[in-house]
Amino acid sequence: MKDWDYENEQWTKLPTYLKHLPLFTRHIDFFSVCMRFLWSLILKNIIFKFYIRLKVTGVPFKTVYEKHPKLIIISNHASHLDAVSIAASIPRRYWLSVYIAAAKDYFFSNPLFMFFSQHCLGAIPIDRKDRKGEAVNLILKLLTELPRMWLIIFPEGTRSQTGKVQEFKRGVSIFSEKTQTPILFTYLEGNADLWPKGQFFAKPGRLVLHVGPVHPPGPIQEVYAAYKSWVMSFSPEAFPAETPTSSPEIKETSDDSSAE
Repeated sequence: MKDWDYENEQWTKLPTYLKHLPLFTRHIDFFSVCMRFLWSLILKNIIFKFYIRLKVTGVPFKTVYEKHPKLIIISNHASHLDAVSIAASIPRRYWLSVYIAAAKDYFFSNPLFMFFSQHCLGAIPIDRKDRKGEAVNLILKLLTELPRMWLIIFPEGTRSQTGKVQEFKRGVSIFSEKTQTPILFTYLEGNADLWPKGQFFAKPGRLVLHVGPVHPPGPIQEVYAAYKSWVMSFSPEAFPAETPTSSPEIKETSDDSSAE
């Protein structure tokens, strides 16, 4: 696999006239513009209208966008549908500010996926084995320097095997606290049923994206607790059942022993 150039100035020093670039491609040319428009039609007007019936509930993105030029959008993660579902739910006019953090070992693993990630998703490749922190530094730089940025990221780190929400990794809090970027809660209902982990492709059906409150920057334990409380208010089965703590063994005491 070709090494990713994290020092690409198109990412770190985006000029004003290229603000439309991030979601779909790192290169602006006639081909990329055509691909961007074609993908927007396929995603919003065909796939998530006829094949998957996407419904968005909760806080309107227009309201969120007016108040928060920079956001980290988090969601549960159980399907390859998740990133594109959130992108499809965001009005097309806001896509100029949207980025998606995607696993490099999957979304950039072969020429087809790389083409899709570069020209359709505008994904930021996250090397999950990266010990140098290059991807983290890139995201921190973008969140600091860009005037508008919505970063879609999945704090569980990988897709859930069971569909239940797993514990969050601390990366979300690192990005949020170091750049003072608030966090938008979203939750996808039905993603694990339509395209569970291990299946080749999604089946048709109904998908609901719940858009919730904006949470201030904070430690990951605090973010996870607030997210869990919000999701549990409308989907009590979203999280794994808590294992009851074992109580100390109670020895039975007979009346005879007490009367000894």
